[in-house]
Amino acid sequence: MADDESQILPEESHHERFRRLAEKRVIRTIRDIRLVGNLGNRNNYEYTGNEVDKIFRALEKELKLARAKFDNRRRDDSDIDFSL
Repeated sequence: MADDESQILPEESHHERFRRLAEKRVIRTIRDIRLVGNLGNRNNYEYTGNEVDKIFRALEKELKLARAKFDNRRRDDSDIDFSL
């Protein structure tokens, strides 16, 4: 990170650090998503449906990957399907 947001503060618990960083990162991400949404203004931009689909596929993919990191039920071997 360019700033010191991930710096560990003295006597900060893991949960406190998680909450502090999550709030900053989620707010920043929401602002950035809103900026992407601003690109939908046809008075200022020209784009194709294919370009819009690419944008949202990329965003949805990254969101799904981020969510999977929080899902304790998922394991690396969960996609293995084997039987005799």
